Amino acid sequence: MKSLKLLILSITTAIVVWVAGHRDTAVKALPPPEDIPEEILRTEIITEARSPVDGKRLSAAEYAELQAQQQTSPPPKLNTRIREQVFLLRIRRVLLQLFPFLSI
Repeated sequence: MKSLKLLILSITTAIVVWVAGHRDTAVKALPPPEDIPEEILRTEIITEARSPVDGKRLSAAEYAELQAQQQTSPPPKLNTRIREQVFLLRIRRVLLQLFPFLSI
């Protein structure tokens, strides 16, 4: 009698777990209907963009010109003293990871 109750309980539990796990799985796998497919987005021609510098709207020609300017102009150099301080802070961080008792 005990084994029959255990068998019925285990079968019932397995069915409940299986039904709960498979409920609404088909709906979860589908993207929302208003979502534009990636294939269409890849072929879309971008006619306006935003400036990475200040965020204002740019036309495609202005954006290409800004990209060319950023590639040709060298990035601003840091002061050598600041660069040296950053280097020393990085070394300190590595040393503190290796030797945590140094932070005392």
